[in-house]
Amino acid sequence: ADFGKPPKPLAQRSYVIPGGGDHWSIPEGTSVRWTGEGELHITLTVFRDLAIAFGLALVGIFFVLYLQTGSTVLALIIMTAIPSIVIGVLPGFALLNSVGERVVNELPNPQFFTVTAMIGMIALAGIVVRNSLILVEFIREELSHGNDLINAMIAAGAVRLRPVLLTAGTTILGSLVITLDPVFSGLAWAIIFGTGASTVFTLVVVPAVYFLIYGPREDQAAEPIGVDQ
Repeated sequence: ADFGKPPKPLAQRSYVIPGGGDHWSIPEGTSVRWTGEGELHITLTVFRDLAIAFGLALVGIFFVLYLQTGSTVLALIIMTAIPSIVIGVLPGFALLNSVGERVVNELPNPQFFTVTAMIGMIALAGIVVRNSLILVEFIREELSHGNDLINAMIAAGAVRLRPVLLTAGTTILGSLVITLDPVFSGLAWAIIFGTGASTVFTLVVVPAVYFLIYGPREDQAAEPIGVDQ
């Protein structure tokens, strides 16, 4: 092959600009046929299937919460912590690749959002819902004892803060070891970033949404879980 000019230096290459745009040609009369397993097509198909699975998981979580609470509104309030997974995971991967230098054999080695990371996001959906459910249930228990909504929310945050932080801390520490694995590191980082963001959302956003919905009608805020609203 006649490359015409020297190839791009390794220091100037990356996964986004690997040097494939360098001028090159083949001798006249020679043809090239690209073959393989269609890695990009397989990747897109797998991510599509996992996105469908994520959607089905959310539907399943909603119905389980509805059966437990008897309330569509409460089920949706509890699920408001789930978007924090995306808010935590995607910027987390971007931040991970912007801090420090990740190089293997003189080539850049960024941490990509992989299929295992997507699996971690699906698993996190159930984890974050548990904390939200416990927090909302504690708020309603305080309301049933005669506390007003503001004091009930403060008490719930104060009492549940330590258990939620301990749960998040143990989850993150347990996942740090998995970050060393070349295949499942994406899953571990997804759990770490998603757990961190969801912890903040559970303690702040979920009570805020609860107050926005039930604050104007505080008489309904203390109705026992299991009563449809």
